Amino acid sequence: MVTGVSLEDAEWVVGLAGHTGVESVERLAGGWDNSNHRICLAGGSSLVLKIWQAQSVLEDVETVIQRHIWIDGNGIPTAVPMMLETGARYAVRDGVAWTLLPFIEGGHLGSDAASLTSLGAVMARMHEAPTAECFPTEFTMGWTLFERMFAHAEESGEWTPFPWMLRGESAALRESIPAGLPQGILHGDLFPDNVLGSEGEVTAILDLEEAWIGPRAFDLVMAYVGFGWDGGEPSEERWQALLSGYQSVRSLTEDEWSALPNLHRYATLSIAAWRYWKHNMSQPEEELADRYLEMVERLDVPLPFMENQR
Repeated sequence: MVTGVSLEDAEWVVGLAGHTGVESVERLAGGWDNSNHRICLAGGSSLVLKIWQAQSVLEDVETVIQRHIWIDGNGIPTAVPMMLETGARYAVRDGVAWTLLPFIEGGHLGSDAASLTSLGAVMARMHEAPTAECFPTEFTMGWTLFERMFAHAEESGEWTPFPWMLRGESAALRESIPAGLPQGILHGDLFPDNVLGSEGEVTAILDLEEAWIGPRAFDLVMAYVGFGWDGGEPSEERWQALLSGYQSVRSLTEDEWSALPNLHRYATLSIAAWRYWKHNMSQPEEELADRYLEMVERLDVPLPFMENQR
């Protein structure tokens, strides 16, 4: 895994985009799988270097880049990797893809009402965009990951409490979430480190590695999982801000309203499962091993404002 970028490395990659004069390199916050680094250039401008260490197959990187190009072409604010002098939008260093992105001022989106209203509206516009083949129809952090975890537990003979619980929850949710909900392009992981904002407005939707074509309402509740809790408690105000922004673009159907609680439970379990898989199964890290429990503990917290509204 890449942990640092030297000035020499940075000079090499910016040179491929026709720039010179690297003054400093700083790792940016976020990026659990792929790291992002701010490259400051002489003259005061900056670029962002994204290192795709989680994608061992270059075709997967190309597919994600195509997703960014697609939503950008449909009016959704995002950051598209720059074209390099090689004619590609990525370079390869030590077998890993590197991309350069424009640096967008403002930082990660806040959780204030204006910011979440903006996020809801941008999300709904993305859901209304036409679909494309670069988006899969399966959510990589959902049922697919659950089944991989069950297979791992079976092979290792280590059915610890969380996989056991997840198997029962998964079976129940598969029965409870209706087929035929309105579909669209979903981000799939709308957490603060994947959205940039400034002065109450979304400036860029980032990191489409988990994007897929699925039930539109799922993205809405996933955004609430990412942005909606304040100090360990669910915030109705944040939900209302997301919802009002979303419904300013498209209104939820009756079936979507009815499905919200189960979709929210599925979204919460998906984040718990990803954290458990990453920190306990795939790349065990003792200091992060309990990170999934934040999501597990939320499962028992009632959300009446999500369940009793039309």
